[in-house]
Amino acid sequence: MKDLPPLSDDLDFLSPLSAERAERLVSWLAAALSEGGTVVDVGCGWAELLLQVSAAAPLAHAVGVDVDAERIEEAQQRAAARGLESRTTFLTGDGAATGPTGVEALIAIGSSQVWGPDVHENQPLAYGAALAAIRSRVVRGARVVYGDAIWSRSPTPEATAPLSGRDDEFVLLPELVDLAIGHGFAVVAVHEASQDEWDAFESGFTAGCATWLVDHGPDHPDATAVRDRAARQHAAYLGGYRGTLGMAYLQLLAV
Repeated sequence: MKDLPPLSDDLDFLSPLSAERAERLVSWLAAALSEGGTVVDVGCGWAELLLQVSAAAPLAHAVGVDVDAERIEEAQQRAAARGLESRTTFLTGDGAATGPTGVEALIAIGSSQVWGPDVHENQPLAYGAALAAIRSRVVRGARVVYGDAIWSRSPTPEATAPLSGRDDEFVLLPELVDLAIGHGFAVVAVHEASQDEWDAFESGFTAGCATWLVDHGPDHPDATAVRDRAARQHAAYLGGYRGTLGMAYLQLLAV
C-alpha cells in the first residue's frame, strides 16, 4: 500500500532498540570522536541513532549511508530540523562501497547483508565478511557498534519458516562474539535486545496498518489487503520467531 504511513511514524529506530540502550551507545560512541573526527552509519535508515551521536559530539562529522533514497531524504530533513545539517552528510548508495574510510567510529546495525549475498538468496548472514570489512574501514582504537540478528535459542521450524527457512541463517551470541574477536576487535560490551524491545519493534510494523484502517474505513477497496498484511506480520512474529530471533549489540574496539 503506497499510502501506508512510513515506519518512522511508529518506530524511533529501525531495530529493536530502546531509548535507554540507545543513550548508552550514543554516549560511548561520542566519547571517541575528536575535533574533526568522523562517525559513519552503514545502513542508517532515517538516521535517528546517528543524529543523536552528532548532537552529542558537536566537533565531529557524521556520515549516514543507505540504499533507500526516501529514508535518506527523511534523515536530511531531521538533521535540518535539529540544526545538524552543517555537520552531517547523507549518501544514497551501497554501504559496502559508499562513504569515508579511516574513521574513528562506525555504526552497523542490521546491515551485515550489504557485505554478503543478496537477502533473497536465503543464505546465512555474512557476519564474518561484515566484520572484516568494518575493521578495514576504521582506524586502530576506533569504536564500533555492531548489531545484528542472532538466535536467542536454538531455532524451531515455526521460527525459521517466516524467515529464510534455514537453521543456519543466524548464529548464537557466543559465536558472534568469537567472530568479532577473530576479525580484529576487542569486545567492550555485549548486549541483547529484550523481549520488550522486540515487542515494541514488531508492533511498529503493524501500527501503520491500524492507523490506515481508521483513516480509510473498513469498506475501502484496499482494506482487506491491509488487514492481511498486518495478519501476516502478527503470525510470523507471534506464532513464529518471537523469543527465538534475537538482536545482539556489540561495543567493539578495533585492535
